[in-house]
Parts: sequence; C-alpha cells; structure tokens
Amino acid sequence: MTSGCVSGEAPGVLDLRQVTIGHPAAQLLVEAVQEEYVARYGSRDESPIDHTEFTPPRGAFFVGYLDGEPVVSGAWRRRDDVEVAGTRATAEVKRMYVVPSARGLGVARRMLAHLEATAFAAGAEAVILETGTMQPEALALYESAGYEVVAGFGHYRDSPYNRCFAKACPDDTPRPS
Repeated sequence: MTSGCVSGEAPGVLDLRQVTIGHPAAQLLVEAVQEEYVARYGSRDESPIDHTEFTPPRGAFFVGYLDGEPVVSGAWRRRDDVEVAGTRATAEVKRMYVVPSARGLGVARRMLAHLEATAFAAGAEAVILETGTMQPEALALYESAGYEVVAGFGHYRDSPYNRCFAKACPDDTPRPS
C-alpha cells in the first residue's frame, strides 16, 4: 500500500509494505525498538513472540519507507484471550516504532491507522495494545487516536509501568463476508 502525504504529515510518500517479521528491514526496526526499551526501561521487551502470529490470517507485519529508507514498523496479531468492549475478537498492536529522524512527521499515526484498518478488515472487532509510562509519545498518540484505558493484560500486566488500551471497531467499518 502506498499513501500520499496529508497536510501536517511526513513529506513525500510513506510506502507501507507488508513483510515477514524476519525481513531485514523488520529485524532492523525490531532491534531498534528493543534498544529503545533498554534506554527507557533498563531491559528488552521479554513478551513471548511467535513469528507465525504475524502472518495472515493470524496477523501482519508492516514496514513504512520514506525515500526508500525504513522509518516505521508496526504489526498486529490475533488475541482471543483478551476481552474488551464485549468481544474476544481482538487484534493486538505490537512493535510500533519510528526511527528518531522520522519522529514528529506523522508516520506513527499513519502506521497505527493502517494497522487498525487491516486488523478490522481481517475480522477483529477491537484493537488492543500495551505500552508503558516511560513512553509519553506513545501514550499521547494512542489517546489522541481514540484509544481508551483497559485492564492490564499481557506479559507486563502487573508492572507499574504498564498501560493497556483498546479501541472498538467503528460501526461503519467494512467487515469480511
């Protein structure tokens, strides 16, 4: 998918490509986000990850490119063990990351919207995610995108730094037939 520039967002074209989590650009960005976690929290994210969870129909992994360079990543995976908004048909956002040189350009917001759209199109009825208090930019993004705080879930549910959010699928979203 290629999307054009919207006023106030990244210059040029953000080229969003679905890739495997093992793709070199995906691995580069996953390692960068892990380094970010070390800088902010003192350790890597130890949430259990099964790479097959990010392949259709169970999930998807995307990398966004600006001028041919990978600048943003994001993924979702099905979760039927977390109930929000009266449904267990949820998709969890994972591995959202923007390289420092592309921060403030709107690429995270565009990736998040893409993740939501593809998860909802695949049948998710709500999108969930966990982030942390040491990531104020992420907290602000999710709140401004309409996410609401929900009960803790996931590997870090009991951590004092953990914050979990959810967003229900809008009623007018096309659903799979």
